[in-house]
Amino acid sequence: MLDRLGLFVVRQRRMVAVLSAIGAVLVLAVAAGALNALSLSRIADPASESDRARQVLAEQFETGPPNLAFLVTADAGTVDDPAVRAAGVKLTAEVADRAGVAEAVSYWSRGDSPALRSKDGRQALVLVRVPGGVNEARARVGELAAEFAGQRDGISVQSGGQDEVFREIGAQAREDFLRAEMIVLPMVLILLVLVYRRFSLALVTLGVGIFAVGGALAGLRLVASFTEVSTFAANLALVMGLALGVDYCLFVIARFREELAGGADVGEAVVTAVRTAGRTVFFSGLTVAASLLALLLFPLSFLRSFGYAGVLVVTSALIGALVILPAALALLGRRAAGVSGRQGLGWFRLAQYVMRRPALTGGAVLALILLLSAPVLGLRFGLPDARILPADASSRIMADQVRANFGQEESDALYVVMPDAPSASVLAPYSEKLSRLEGVAQVDTYVRSHGAYLTVTPTQEALEGDVADFVDRVRAVGSPYESIIGGTPAEMVDWRSALTERMPLVLGLILLLSFAVLYLATGSVLLPLKATVLNLLSLAVMFGVMVWVFQQGNLSGPLGFTATGVLEASMPTLMFCIVYGLSMDYEVFIVSRIREEYLRTGDTVNAVATGLQQSAPLVTTAAAVLALSFAVYATGGVVYLKMIGIGMAVAVLVDATVIRGVLLPAFMKLAGRANWWSPRFT
Repeated sequence: MLDRLGLFVVRQRRMVAVLSAIGAVLVLAVAAGALNALSLSRIADPASESDRARQVLAEQFETGPPNLAFLVTADAGTVDDPAVRAAGVKLTAEVADRAGVAEAVSYWSRGDSPALRSKDGRQALVLVRVPGGVNEARARVGELAAEFAGQRDGISVQSGGQDEVFREIGAQAREDFLRAEMIVLPMVLILLVLVYRRFSLALVTLGVGIFAVGGALAGLRLVASFTEVSTFAANLALVMGLALGVDYCLFVIARFREELAGGADVGEAVVTAVRTAGRTVFFSGLTVAASLLALLLFPLSFLRSFGYAGVLVVTSALIGALVILPAALALLGRRAAGVSGRQGLGWFRLAQYVMRRPALTGGAVLALILLLSAPVLGLRFGLPDARILPADASSRIMADQVRANFGQEESDALYVVMPDAPSASVLAPYSEKLSRLEGVAQVDTYVRSHGAYLTVTPTQEALEGDVADFVDRVRAVGSPYESIIGGTPAEMVDWRSALTERMPLVLGLILLLSFAVLYLATGSVLLPLKATVLNLLSLAVMFGVMVWVFQQGNLSGPLGFTATGVLEASMPTLMFCIVYGLSMDYEVFIVSRIREEYLRTGDTVNAVATGLQQSAPLVTTAAAVLALSFAVYATGGVVYLKMIGIGMAVAVLVDATVIRGVLLPAFMKLAGRANWWSPRFT
């Protein structure tokens, strides 16, 4: 199939080039509007108890958790002074009268509720509920925050709340995306010019990378017309599209140049490169796609979005590397030829040295990797809050003040919803039980003509501690009527539960699919098992670094973030899928070349050394491009993107150098002929 594809592209190279140019323009035109089509996903599991509680609260009681908050600070005196009170009441009424606002309550309208007053009496809260779809609601929240925040009538007003926090996160992620594009593209072009020593080849390779990004964004825009797709998927599309497009081009071009140097004409060199390097690229794409496709098994739109992005990125990169690039090479001809040299000789010598002492060298490197991975033993998962944002973000500033100055947090109250409860008197004993729970600051009961609900306001200590344990303790208190419990803490806990429940299935599927793809690529049973172990070692290093940096707070000053002592569970899950796929990507490149040499010579030791000599320089270059693309996000403002940037860059570099340069040859030397064993039916 690849042979026929190569022949067709060579014979029709001008037509393919013209159609590719037209297609690229159309793809980029569609991709241009992708960011506006993507969603600012809420952290919620649509099948959870907390999501049902949100629906019942909205439909039956016309209420729900507030998604916007204003922090009112008295310029002088306290919030109980007549002038400050009058200003607070006026602010509450004005917010409530604005279009799109369903509810607005405050310290003053709630009968001086202590849950809405700071410990020193100088600050109070106004809580606002803006209903609607997530994009619509957050857009309105942003408008209201801009309108009411500031100085007025002897009070200072700051904006925050859950949707305002995540709106600012989305805006910051978009800003980080655009800045990353401006930094990454010229740096990658310079690196490619240094690698190829041909500006034309560097432009073609970068063009394929841009096509992969554009194809993924265009695809995400189309997917977003059917289902919710997170804005963060665009960040992944940029990094992986550029990286995979460049990776795949590097391998096809290297084989093309190798064939030209061996005496083949241009057409033969293109066909051979598509047949050999193209096969490797195809299987590599399958491994990456399989790893990210598994994210679709999560019921959470945030993670599913990255699954869509991953499949679209791989598809676009494969089209670019196996169709667009071969046509360009056929047109460039010998102008794309390389400079002869002794490239990769250092890798050849390293492999030979390792294989003379496989147990000693492999054991030493393994000990180093385990040492770097050791912090992962202290991994703790937690829930996200405003500290995801930079310290100077407006909603982050407000959240920090509430955390420091308020003993409780009503905007993060739990809602106990009882659609059929008849009266407040029946609920009094239940309310009293809830109020005696550790971590509960206040319980309020609201009875309507049909049903009732209670709000359970947690203390700041409860929110800073094990939130899941707090939610479980509230849910464990027996209610007199059938109840469902929601609210922001419950939604986040249910989100994490949905994530952890599906995680074994997702990870198992990734391991199984990647094993199957590598088995098809190599015809070996042992090599996929070896690849799995090596990939897990790369992941262990990455998680060790993430815990040491982002959970424990080391390097928080230079990197500009605030450590919370925990990691949010969705980020490690996402990074596992990406890194595992990319590690298999490099594994396929290297092992395919080693296998080719083994089939030619029958000598495992020589095949490993020669295969590394021919593939490791390319893998290292590809890893440098990928690490550079990821590392740019370390300069961003959102902690999530910093985690991805640092963690992925470390994992990719460790995998492409230490893991593949030392542990791979040591393992293959020790395994000997068992490397190539396969059941008879193959």
